[in-house]
Amino acid sequence: MTSGSSSWNAIMQYSFLRVFANNGTIDAQELIMLQSLAMEDGAVDDRERTVLSNIFSRVNAESVSAEVWKDIVEFKLRHDIP
Repeated sequence: MTSGSSSWNAIMQYSFLRVFANNGTIDAQELIMLQSLAMEDGAVDDRERTVLSNIFSRVNAESVSAEVWKDIVEFKLRHDIP
């Protein structure tokens, strides 16, 4: 369910301005910010899931640090992000 307080647009903007414009990958601080934006209202809604799924699909275990990859996988599982 999508709420009026969804952060999907802020997540998308942050990913293009900070994450992928910088070096094309996600570092630990960028992941923390993405997670914070998604959890701003205490839950990840459907639009946030879609945006995060698209962002996370642009990286893999070889393109990010092992710790970041582990955190991405755990975050996706915890919040049902495809």
